[in-house]
Amino acid sequence: MTNANDKTTATGGAFLIEACGAHRIFTPEDFSDEQRLFHKTALDFIHHEVLPRSREIEAKKEGLIPNLLRKAGEVGLLSVEIPENYGGLGLDVATSMLVAEAIAKQGSFSVSIGAHVGIGSLPIVYFGNEVQKAKYLPKINTGEILTAYALTEPGSGSDALGAKTKAVLNPEGTHYILNGAKQWITNAGFAGLFTVFAKIDGEKFTAFLVTRDTKGLSIGAEEHKMGIRGSSTCQLTFEDALVPKENILGEIGKGHKIAFNILNHGRMKLGISATGGAKHVLGISVAYAKSRKAFGQPIAEFGLIQEKIGEIASRIFVAEAMSFRTCGLIDAVHEQLDKSDPAYQQKRFLALEEFTIEASILKVCGSELLNLAVDEGVQIHGGYGYSEEYAIERAYRDSRINRIFEGTNEINRMLITGTLLKRALTGKIAWLDFFGKLQHELETNTLPLLKDGALAREQQVVEYAKRATVLALQTAAMRFMQNIEKEQEILAQIANLISDIYGMDSAISRVTQMMEAKHEFASWAELATQLYLSQGVRRIYEGARQIMIEASDTKDRANQLALIDRLTLPYEISWVKLRRALAETIIEKEAYPL
Repeated sequence: MTNANDKTTATGGAFLIEACGAHRIFTPEDFSDEQRLFHKTALDFIHHEVLPRSREIEAKKEGLIPNLLRKAGEVGLLSVEIPENYGGLGLDVATSMLVAEAIAKQGSFSVSIGAHVGIGSLPIVYFGNEVQKAKYLPKINTGEILTAYALTEPGSGSDALGAKTKAVLNPEGTHYILNGAKQWITNAGFAGLFTVFAKIDGEKFTAFLVTRDTKGLSIGAEEHKMGIRGSSTCQLTFEDALVPKENILGEIGKGHKIAFNILNHGRMKLGISATGGAKHVLGISVAYAKSRKAFGQPIAEFGLIQEKIGEIASRIFVAEAMSFRTCGLIDAVHEQLDKSDPAYQQKRFLALEEFTIEASILKVCGSELLNLAVDEGVQIHGGYGYSEEYAIERAYRDSRINRIFEGTNEINRMLITGTLLKRALTGKIAWLDFFGKLQHELETNTLPLLKDGALAREQQVVEYAKRATVLALQTAAMRFMQNIEKEQEILAQIANLISDIYGMDSAISRVTQMMEAKHEFASWAELATQLYLSQGVRRIYEGARQIMIEASDTKDRANQLALIDRLTLPYEISWVKLRRALAETIIEKEAYPL
């Protein structure tokens, strides 16, 4: 793959203090022929093998999902991120994300395959020793062994380190004895191999590879769920379960490194999967709106329907821009690694840790985009949207779990701001330099001026919005100091601002590159960017002002709010015209156009 990212940019979270559009980013317009082929393979598979069986999947037809997973293995969809020397394809993260986006059209199957190729198998890819990799990866590659990831417990969800499952070495020193329970385990009903987290001697958080036939492991009944009903979800119970000592995955006491960074990968993939789901929902909603008539005309011609279509399309464009920008950043790091290095896989893994902030942004924004798309999709369908006869009903139920999966959106918002603060304090990003520059700009009235060129006004608006966000975060950090972690409402609001910045910055970079390439839909993309930007800056200024109110003393408040006012650059544009123009293209094509 030829990576479109500027390889000098490889610091997670740096987008907040770097100039808007300063670096070329990887976008969907940069996909190689090979990547497009994999995307087509995944689309063909989902359309021919999975979607026609949606009712059977929903009814949990015995053996269907495992059989479909093995069929997916036959066409290479389980092999993308498994190294070539273990029978895999060893491809880049962007290709893996493209496959995930295509598969997202069927929620239950998407969850099942995602658990297998992501959180189920990547711990072995990145942390397994040579014996473990040789033993399991070739069979994972084909679907002969299907995998699951067992982290959550009845008493600990997002608080993973609060796990109670305990492991004790037996007197002979040959096996660990596991006791405890794991809950909400995807693929548990059929998986042959589980990555299980337990505390050795109740203290050292460690990962284990546990096979289905392990003595002392029992698997509970299938959960009856609101959505993703066709996926398998069961509880695991360990009662003096004997796990061979050689099945420890990674280092004793370092299980948190596996757990949290594998979740980063899962968050990225969930974000792009949700975006793919939103595309699918937009397509079926537009098709319905074109066929459904009211008052003598298709409802697709009504302004309030076009408003919904245009809004969803704009947010899809931005979510795509953020998602593949992040994939490109990670792949750019991977391309610079030496494949002959014995620590190659673990260094690849560290790239996931570098982009923790971006991964959480993708998860939150993608899941909330899909939530908007399915909700408006049901509304467009009217009463029919409430009927099981229409695909939108299942999509609505399936989407709800995404705001809980891979750490709740609340937890991810805490991670976005918390991680950025840690990077600022440790000098990982040049926060103090940027803040000092901002103070100088305010004191000397030298804030960034409007430049010439396409989207110049938009770039200037984002530069001001970045400064408002930095000022709000710095004020809150100084006000609450080490107690800021207790101010969850403020941390979440700051995360919203940071996420909007990443979205606006990514969209501007993407559309600028489309203009340079004279892309067929560059003008449409510009409208999508302007719509998101006009809403995003409004959210940022309102949020920044509220943070200032919460984080300042009454006597200081007027001065702090005045600073935000100085950083408020108006960007007024007709939402009605933009949404109608965006919707017109979607309705004509009956699909998202990019």
